[in-house]
Amino acid sequence: MTYIRETIVTTVDAAGIVHIAPLGIIEQDHGWIIAPFRPSKTLENLAVVPFAIANYTDDMLVFAGCLTGRKDWPTVAVPNCPVPRLQSALSHSVLEVVSVDDDGLRPRHFCKVVSEAMHAPFTGLNRAKAAVLELAILVSRLHMLPQEKIEAEIDYLTIAIDKTAGPDELLAWSWLLQRVKEYQAMADSKGKSAAHPSGTA
Repeated sequence: MTYIRETIVTTVDAAGIVHIAPLGIIEQDHGWIIAPFRPSKTLENLAVVPFAIANYTDDMLVFAGCLTGRKDWPTVAVPNCPVPRLQSALSHSVLEVVSVDDDGLRPRHFCKVVSEAMHAPFTGLNRAKAAVLELAILVSRLHMLPQEKIEAEIDYLTIAIDKTAGPDELLAWSWLLQRVKEYQAMADSKGKSAAHPSGTA
């Protein structure tokens, strides 16, 4: 079985500009694989600065924000590393790329753990946070899933939101639901255009 840890990955380009992205990193041989799809800014950054920070956070606003155009989150410098970490990270791992297996679609960057640090206590599990994370993953795959599947998943995840969400989870949930509505409206519009093409024969 593959063990995947959902994280926020920070990388930098040659100019030191930070990129923040939600990514599931894959455990392998006492290290982690970062495998962003091509094309992506994370992929570009790793090619020029082969370091990343895996940020372990329960701040669902960051996950939801990164998938809805809200990517300006505070970062903090990490000693002896060119890449900063998220300010809201409970802990982090500094990862250094040691090899790349490029399949053309989703290059797999095997990274060794250079250092790790804790920053804040983990205060327990919350079902609403997990629901937001699942919806965030769903939003990242809207183009791959049928509308019926999307609606069924949202209906189920809403149960945890209604029962256990706090203000941050409700806000993150609303951002993601808005993205789903926008995507579905766009898909409906394209479907109507295809059904009623303009122009004359």
